[in-house]
Amino acid sequence: MGNRGMEDLIPLINKLQDAFSSIGQSCNLDLPQIAVVGGQSAGKSSVLENFVGRDFLPRGSGIVTRRPLILQLVNNKAEYAEFLHCKGKKFVDFDEVRAEIEAETDRITGSNKGISPIPINLRVYSPHVLNLTLIDLPGMTKVAVGDQPPDIEHQIRDMLMQFITKESCLILAVTPANTDLANSDALKIAKEVDPQGLRTIGVITKLDLMDEGTDAKDIFENKLLPLRRGYIGVVNRSQKDIDGKKDIRAALAAERKFFLSHPAYRHIAERMGTPHLQKTLNQQLTNHIRDTLPGLRSKLQSQLLSLEKEVEEYKNFRPDDPTRKTKALLQMVQQFGLDFEKCIEGSGDQVDTNELSGGAKINRIFHERFPFELVKIVFDEKELRREISHAIKNVHGVRTGLFTPDLAFEAIVKKQIVKLKTPCLKCIDLVIQELINTVRQCTNKLNSYPRLREETERIVTTHVREREGKTKDQVLLLIDIELSYINTNHEDFIGFANAQQRNTATNKKRAIPNQVIRKGWLTINISIMKGGSKEYWFVLTAESLSWYKDEEEKEKKYMLPLDNLKIRDVEKGFMSTKHIFAIFNTEQRNVYKDLRQIELACDSQEDVDSWKASFLRAGVYPEKDQTDNEEAAPADTVSMDPQLERQVETIRNLVDSYIGIINKSIRDLVPKTIMHLMINSAKDFIHSELLAYLYSSGDQASLMEESADQAQRRDEMLRMYNALKEALHIIGDISANTISTPVPPPVNDTWIQEAR
Repeated sequence: MGNRGMEDLIPLINKLQDAFSSIGQSCNLDLPQIAVVGGQSAGKSSVLENFVGRDFLPRGSGIVTRRPLILQLVNNKAEYAEFLHCKGKKFVDFDEVRAEIEAETDRITGSNKGISPIPINLRVYSPHVLNLTLIDLPGMTKVAVGDQPPDIEHQIRDMLMQFITKESCLILAVTPANTDLANSDALKIAKEVDPQGLRTIGVITKLDLMDEGTDAKDIFENKLLPLRRGYIGVVNRSQKDIDGKKDIRAALAAERKFFLSHPAYRHIAERMGTPHLQKTLNQQLTNHIRDTLPGLRSKLQSQLLSLEKEVEEYKNFRPDDPTRKTKALLQMVQQFGLDFEKCIEGSGDQVDTNELSGGAKINRIFHERFPFELVKIVFDEKELRREISHAIKNVHGVRTGLFTPDLAFEAIVKKQIVKLKTPCLKCIDLVIQELINTVRQCTNKLNSYPRLREETERIVTTHVREREGKTKDQVLLLIDIELSYINTNHEDFIGFANAQQRNTATNKKRAIPNQVIRKGWLTINISIMKGGSKEYWFVLTAESLSWYKDEEEKEKKYMLPLDNLKIRDVEKGFMSTKHIFAIFNTEQRNVYKDLRQIELACDSQEDVDSWKASFLRAGVYPEKDQTDNEEAAPADTVSMDPQLERQVETIRNLVDSYIGIINKSIRDLVPKTIMHLMINSAKDFIHSELLAYLYSSGDQASLMEESADQAQRRDEMLRMYNALKEALHIIGDISANTISTPVPPPVNDTWIQEAR
């Protein structure tokens, strides 16, 4: 069956394949596929049957092979066949194999000669074969028959190309002896993909059908129309032999007799016939394996090294060992605590560059979302003046007051302070949501132990919810403390004298002129009729909003002064993925071109909140939802009394000053309260009490029960590790035992016409 090395090689290759197939992995040895190409009825299928020694392929005239048949031959003591599409079913009768091939072909292609590139995978186990992968491909044709598509020639050609372009594919170019070899389609297509002839073996069939007095002696001696690897002649059974159920072994004996007795082939009979063709293929297999070994060995070694670290902890693994479970529990809880702290406090190592961590999101809530919610509540000019007017009148009662009453100031201030409760509680809710998301994210690493993950998540979330009540009580207490004593002696409070002199317009403090507050990309939402939406580089300063073509800020598109501007929310469009807010002029003037409001779009709600907070710093405030219709306001709320107007103005300035002080205090104290009572408390709880809660929550054994996925992963990893070690050991044996033969020298094969 070939050289000495071949005899040692096959069982070793079997071992290598077994080592990997036992774990359901491919060893990626890239063993050669042997593709049989040729015209219709050239005898391709017969060549394959001769290799197996069994009748199992469909027969007939015209196009019989209509789907690629990937035939894997496996050397085995028992003889049977298996199809990939009939997993687990063993075919012992090879007539049944033929029937199944025909049925499976018709299932995809229909019964009328159509073709399909979807392969049929057949594995034949037999003691008479060597490990080879052979592919029976449809015969090349020129004319469509039946319901075949008109481009059948190109379809078959494309199908052949899928296989024969691979460097590891050996091409058996089958040509019948009773046709002109110079026009062989098989040799043309082989030359196209293998111009140097390293992978092409010429196979000449039907030698017994040549005209009397003619022979192919010069072709076999490589004198006429030479090929680098030469030609091998085979004699297959005739249709009459097949119909008469002539045994393949008898046919092989008849083939040998034909070559030994034929005067033209007698001297080269040892290089003719199916056994020699098999021997040639085996030699090619040997050479290929030897070429592949160095790369395969280094690949296996690198895989082994990458697994070594993980396998180390599994090597002596005993699932029911209580000490292992205790150790794992301690490590998991400790790691969870560290991960949670890193998410909240930030960390220099393993920084996530894809999304914001829990701590960064909480920071945005504290310094962008919360201040914005506070300002949104406080600034409602007309409603505030109306309330001040009512308060002054109600304090004076039936009398006309000469002085601005303190009580009116206190009543209005307290009403404004009470309004702060809603944004403060909303801030706590947002932080809780982020904390719970962070806990969930950190417990992902506990997936190996589902029960431990569930319990950890439940215990920590319950603790956070318990702290929620205390934090809300404390924040409400802060507001109640502010309500309990209105400190008009505060160093930042303007006092009555200054309040009377101050004009409302000067009360709007802005940042330093021309100070850049924010830069970034925003999309201006404009209808398609007016030019469509475009993205610009925006620059927000204390006095204006400008936008440019790009961040180089060379080509300014527009500059919008901030005077009389306000912000309002805009609902997201049905098909839009962007989040939108709008800027408009309170005096009903056009903001940009002929637009009363300009809509600006961001990719996320966080960006919208961040931009709104930046506009607040620039003195552009959100629009208020007017609960009462201004036209419906009672006539007595607007007074033309100049003294009352002065008093309203004075109290308005005092309220503005005092609420500014309270806002500053609340903006500072609420985040501190949340940090102390909720976030730091959660960190301390995880570090000092979580373990005790876990121990008291139930049986430790069930808590540390592995998930089925983790157990499967561990088993697979250990099997893979052992298979890799065994494979490397086997490769060592192969290297020592194989003998290689050199590639034949090149020949002049310019006679083969390039395939068109």
